[in-house]
This record gives sequence, C-alpha cells and structure tokens, in this order.
Amino acid sequence: MAEQSEETPQVPTARQVTAARQFVAAHGKPSKAVVENIGRVGARVVLVGADGALGDVVVASTQAGDALVEQVDDLETADWDAETVNATVIGAAHRRRMAGR
Repeated sequence: MAEQSEETPQVPTARQVTAARQFVAAHGKPSKAVVENIGRVGARVVLVGADGALGDVVVASTQAGDALVEQVDDLETADWDAETVNATVIGAAHRRRMAGR
C-alpha cells in the first residue's frame, strides 16, 4: 500500500492557470496578483486588472499561488500597497454584493 503524502500541492491546476490567463486577457496588461493565505483551504490569488476589475482564483497553497503568477504572462506579484489598492475600481454593485445584499 502506497503511503499518501500530507503535503499540500505546490503547483496550480491547468484550470486555475487558464482562469488567470483569461482574466488578464479580459482586463488588460499588466494585471496584478496578491497571494493571500486563507488557512486550511489554501490560498486566494486576488487579481487586479489593468482596468481596475477584481477577480480571484483559490489554489491549494501560497506556493501554488506564487507558481500561478509565474506561469501567467503579464501577471505581476503585488502586495496590498497604495498602488495596488488605488488601481482597483470597486463600483456600487460590487460593494452591495460584498455586503451580502
């Protein structure tokens, strides 16, 4: 019987990479990516398009998130600094959705 590894996968899936590539294609180059640890679930890669749009991809680990950013052309690693925050365009509809309305 083969022993199962309890390690978290360090690479994103093809579907996750495709989703990030489609986001960049739809929202402009360069786009930014902030990789955030979300606990046992893994990591959230928050995408900020050149047009200010927000998106995200959930991956298995922060390492997988970093690998995702490396695999997508015109996607650059970012932090939630003033430049990244100011690049986002959050409309009223998005704010209502985030508030659960």
